[in-house]
Amino acid sequence: MVWRWLFSVNWSAAWISVPLVMVETYSLVDAFLFGLTMWKLRVRDTPPAPPEDLTVDVFITTYNEPIDLVMTTARAASRISYPHKTWILDDGGRHAMKSAAESAGIGYITRSPDWENHRRHAKAGNLNNALAATQGEFLLILDADQVPEPGIVHSMLGHFANEKVALVQTPQWFHNVTDEDILGSQAPLFYGPIQQGKDGWNAAFFCGSNAMIRREALMQIGITGYVQGVRTTVRQTLRAADKVIARARTEHAATGPHVFQALEEVEMAVRNARKDLHDNRPVASITYDFQRKVDAAARSIVTADVASLQADLDEIGRLSGDNRTVFIDDATIDRLAQRDWSPIGAIKSVRKMVQALDVDRSDEAIPVMPMATNSVTEDMATCMRLHTQGWESVYHHEIQAKGLAPEDLRTMLTQRLRWAQGTMQVFFRENPLLQNGLSAGQRLMYFSTMWSYLSGFAAVVYIAAPIIFLCFGVLPVAAFSVDFFARLIPFLVVNQILFFVAARGRKTWRGQQYSIALFPVWIKACTTAAANVIFGRDLGFAVTPKTRQGDGPPWSLIRPQLVAIAALVIAAVTGLIRMFVGAGAPAGTLVNIAWVAFDLVLLSVIIRAALYKGYTPTEDGEK
Repeated sequence: MVWRWLFSVNWSAAWISVPLVMVETYSLVDAFLFGLTMWKLRVRDTPPAPPEDLTVDVFITTYNEPIDLVMTTARAASRISYPHKTWILDDGGRHAMKSAAESAGIGYITRSPDWENHRRHAKAGNLNNALAATQGEFLLILDADQVPEPGIVHSMLGHFANEKVALVQTPQWFHNVTDEDILGSQAPLFYGPIQQGKDGWNAAFFCGSNAMIRREALMQIGITGYVQGVRTTVRQTLRAADKVIARARTEHAATGPHVFQALEEVEMAVRNARKDLHDNRPVASITYDFQRKVDAAARSIVTADVASLQADLDEIGRLSGDNRTVFIDDATIDRLAQRDWSPIGAIKSVRKMVQALDVDRSDEAIPVMPMATNSVTEDMATCMRLHTQGWESVYHHEIQAKGLAPEDLRTMLTQRLRWAQGTMQVFFRENPLLQNGLSAGQRLMYFSTMWSYLSGFAAVVYIAAPIIFLCFGVLPVAAFSVDFFARLIPFLVVNQILFFVAARGRKTWRGQQYSIALFPVWIKACTTAAANVIFGRDLGFAVTPKTRQGDGPPWSLIRPQLVAIAALVIAAVTGLIRMFVGAGAPAGTLVNIAWVAFDLVLLSVIIRAALYKGYTPTEDGEK
């Protein structure tokens, strides 16, 4: 790559040559991060048998999945051999679901009234609501379709003999997938070498289902998150206080010196509160002292105005010959200072500052949210917070539950988009490279997953570069010389050897295809997540459907890929014609046609996926 940057960039066509060398650099970093993950691959021994006196809650999360499907999972969960309590967490609040659960003797939890008119936070909110209603020391979390084996708790609970372990994750495996796995659902590379590699760095991920979590660890990060959220609110309020005070001075310039004096007192209180926050004084003490000073300032304004009013009333009484004195006591002044309808305009500005310091988090249904609510993939965000607090995670490489994979391309695209959006939300909000408490290895393990979703932008360049050369003869490199191939070919070969060695016989080709073929999804995920974090645009939360959606191939959903395929074919034909008429260099043309062929092989999976008609039982027999 040093050679590429210094000696091979075609600066006369920098508009394409520079993006190309940039994405090549991106790919090198991606390969490095993958190799680093594999470097500490950990294969764990069988954990010790757990004690029999631990309390376990099994949570089955559901929103609108078919009731029969949920009950199949719930009945299997109720047969888990370790003593436990099974709960259906019905975020849809369905009466039929409740009746089915009660008939089977299975616990049923839906949102409490506290959630009315508050943000629901999708699956994270559902789990947080259930945490507040249960007491189990350990939580087994299952999606509605993930049917558990009877021994699932026994196989995982022993890892918690290490008191530092907060999370144990097992693979997600799907029984409605053929060996060909056209939609790339099984992810054998991730639920295997990648998770085992991350486990070696104490960074195995929570994947939302088929995982067991220690309640104590969740509650710790919930309380820590609450404190950090309150401190952030206080910091933001104090940062905006100067503008509030300046506006109050402007609006009430003619009200008298007592208003300016009161506002100066508030300004001093702001400075002191900032200093106290910087010195890590308890937030409760800071807000209490600050609010007392603001109340005192507001009361001084009222006292001064009432004193003036008292003098006016006394003068009126004297002039009218009435010797009685109109008297307003301290209690009256306090009531005036508290009333929102107070005619003293400066109080409104002061009151806004007081109300902004909301340590009760009245905007949320419950103040403490153990499961992270800042991303549509609450699992990764929660796991990273556990790691920042010093907790450990375990990847237990044993299939202990079997679920349902998407049965059509439309559903798969919905699922992959949500995963990617959530991951990038975490990246923009809580960049792991900047998080205190994470080790260097943990930072890179989280960052590598987030980095991988930038591949959508790289794919556009990799597709465009050969098209530009074959159609217009624009060289993206100085020359396709021996020097170029002597460096490129070894990199490509070693990169494939890395995947082959790491996979240990597992099929990884489908994953490589989709890393390029889903480039519009990855780009949309990055841009929409950025818009959500920066501009507050809503992403929503799409539950992955468990049945086939629609009839016929969803060609409209893969229009960018179809355009790319057509452009690559046209470019190949154009390049061959240019070469035969002497307008194109033979070496460069052949290299780029090979490049086009490789791109077409990668992208072809999206057409097969669009034509896929779903899993049928006969295919299972063929397996």
